Parts: sequence; C-alpha cells; structure tokens
Amino acid sequence: QVQLVESGGGLVQAGGSLRLSCAASGRTFSLNPMAWFRQAPGKEREFVAAMSGSSSTTTYADSVKGRFTISRDKAKNTVNLQMNSLKPEDTAVYYCAARSGVVVRVGAGEYDYWGQGTQVTVSS
Repeated sequence: QVQLVESGGGLVQAGGSLRLSCAASGRTFSLNPMAWFRQAPGKEREFVAAMSGSSSTTTYADSVKGRFTISRDKAKNTVNLQMNSLKPEDTAVYYCAARSGVVVRVGAGEYDYWGQGTQVTVSS
C-alpha cells in the first residue's frame, strides 16, 4: 500500500520560513515526478511546485517563484518544500503528491497518490 506522509507544517509570522517534508512508502518514486499542492479554505486545490524523477526539471507556480524551493532525496524516497518569505496568502493545507507517469505535470488530476495534508498558517 502506497502512503505519502507530510510533516513540517505549523504557524509562522509573515516573512518567516517553514520546511515541509513528505515521506513515501510502499513503492519507490525515483523515476516519477513528485509535487506539492495547496488548498485554502473555500478555494480549489492549486499547484505549488513539482520535480521530475531525475531532479533535472522543476516547475513552480508564479506565486511562489523565488520564495519556495522543492528538493528530493531519492535514497530516502522523500520530497521537501523549503518555504521562505512566507505571506498570509500562503496559508493553506499543503499536500504532497506523486505520479505514476514520468512527465512533470501541474494538474492535480494528473497525480495518482496523495498525502493527508499538513496545515500551514502565516500570520500577518
């Protein structure tokens, strides 16, 4: 059974930083893209960042470019999201996701495996 488990969420003041981690178990995703999405109350789930299995390709939402950095540790089957210069509008539940396919995509429907989510709250 495949499981993705996020950790690292919490409450932080605007301008602060948080680091999210996601550990995968049940299969390896060394060849597959992994990504982060987020969902704020009353809004649709939106793409944040993704990285290819080879780690050669990264893609970010315009709203987080220059502030967030996605990374992977294939040996540990994990994906991380370093979030700097956080803003109140970054407040959301953050989800880790993984694809069965090998091409990086930004649509939530393109991802087959999901974590349970971790809350990030940025106070002003």
